[in-house]
Order: sequence, then C-alpha cells, then structure tokens
Amino acid sequence: MNTLKLTYFDFPGGRAEPARLALHLGGIAFEDHRFAFSDFAEVRKTTPLGQVPTLHINGIQVTQSDAITRYAGRLAGLYPEDALQALLCDEVMGALEDINVKIGATFGLTGEALESARKALVAGPLPLYLKWLETQLEQHGGEYFADGRLTVADLKAFVVLRWLVSGKLDHLPADLLDMQAPTLTAYVQRIAAIPAIAQYYASL
Repeated sequence: MNTLKLTYFDFPGGRAEPARLALHLGGIAFEDHRFAFSDFAEVRKTTPLGQVPTLHINGIQVTQSDAITRYAGRLAGLYPEDALQALLCDEVMGALEDINVKIGATFGLTGEALESARKALVAGPLPLYLKWLETQLEQHGGEYFADGRLTVADLKAFVVLRWLVSGKLDHLPADLLDMQAPTLTAYVQRIAAIPAIAQYYASL
C-alpha cells in the first residue's frame, strides 16, 4: 500500500479539498498535512514550484492540483475509466480551475481596485462559466457532470461553487448562483447532503 501525504493550507476548501474528499470517500489512508497561512513562506521552499498542494507518494513529491485530484479519484474509484467520460470530467475540472485562476488574480488587491476587479468578474466571466457549467450538468443527466455518477469533477465543482457563494469573497454576491445558474444551487446542496460528505464536514 502506498504511503500518501497531502500538504495544503489548514482550511476546508481550496485546491486540495477535492483530493481530500476523494481520498476520504474512497477510504484511502493518507496523512492530511495542514499548515497555517503564516507558515507558507517556509513550506513553499520545500515544494517543486513554490506552490501547494503537493502530494508525497512513498516519498516522491508531486505537484499540480488537478493531477493530484485525478490520482486520488482513480484510487477511490471516482474517476471514469471510459475515455470519453474521463474527457468530460477533465473538461469540467479545467473550467473550474479557470474560475480559481480568475478569482486568484484578484488576491492581493485592496480597496477600490479589489472591488472593481471582483465586480468585473461578476459582470462577465463568472456568469459565462456558471451558465456553461449549468448546461453541462443538464446535458449529462442533471445529477452529475460525467459518467452518470459522482466523480472528482463533482467534488471540485462542489468545492469551487460553495466557495463562490460563501460570503468570504468580498464583492462577490452570495446569491450569485441563484441569479446566474440556479440549477447549480440545488446541485451544491445535493452534493453536500451525500452522507459521507456531510459526515466529513461534521467531523472537522
């Protein structure tokens, strides 16, 4: 059995969370190494590209969050074996990562600059992506994004969409999903209600 150590910030979200969820749901043993934001300057010195998450597999360090999530998904049986369904899964994960990048570009801004940048996202890019995600969900049966079952695409969608409407991102309205893609609101609630996921967050 592989020895796994997943390293990321100590909060229930972000780029490591889909992999955390996948490993948890799959009953895969791993060290969930979390660190405070104040320790990032030191942690990043130990990473290949100065960023997290990273995954150590028997001492081999791997970077890139979507690659880590797909690996965790394969271990947990939450990544499609069919090539087309895997492609659809990857497509959604890539779009969600685009959202992460666009919002991440506003970090470090303050005051009017932050407000302007976030409002620009709400006015254009975010509705575009959210409506596309809503269409993808509906076209693939309305329950999940790929393979007719829960996959890591759903875990990443759950994490990113929940973050968008958490109220923790200044100048992003908490009713953004309700206004732009209401199907996704019910989707997030449904994923959150999956017993193993609800149990995971209840235990934190």
